[in-house]
Amino acid sequence: MIRIAVMTTAIDVAATLAEVEGNGAGAVASFTGIVRPDDGVTALTLEHYPGMTEQVLAAIAEEAAERFGLAAVSVTHRVGTMVPGDRVVLVACAAAHRRDALAACAMLIDRLKTDAPFWKREQRGERADWVTARVADAEAADRWRTA
Repeated sequence: MIRIAVMTTAIDVAATLAEVEGNGAGAVASFTGIVRPDDGVTALTLEHYPGMTEQVLAAIAEEAAERFGLAAVSVTHRVGTMVPGDRVVLVACAAAHRRDALAACAMLIDRLKTDAPFWKREQRGERADWVTARVADAEAADRWRTA
């Protein structure tokens, strides 16, 4: 089972994990990304390329499922404006063993950070700035690319 969702509403972690856990695997690993109030951030707005974003997320999820033998994978990403404390992303992976579930989860979050067409704008009071790509994110994603 591969489930991809890009939405403007809140992420239901319990429902997503229940769905992923219901696939008979021995291990489920998940990652939840949350809007941080770093450096005075009061809001985070994410924009995306509809249709293409889901295709890219599905391709990364399919790669992870094949590479790590996943029974289930779910990628849920919010778009729109969020405030500190809101969930931005949830990745959940079910596999026979914990090592594969954990590795798949790490791969997915590292790759979606660089490969998926999302654009972030941080709001600090009246000022808003687009977030630029970080070298560390590209290096983290590169370690998962296959030759």
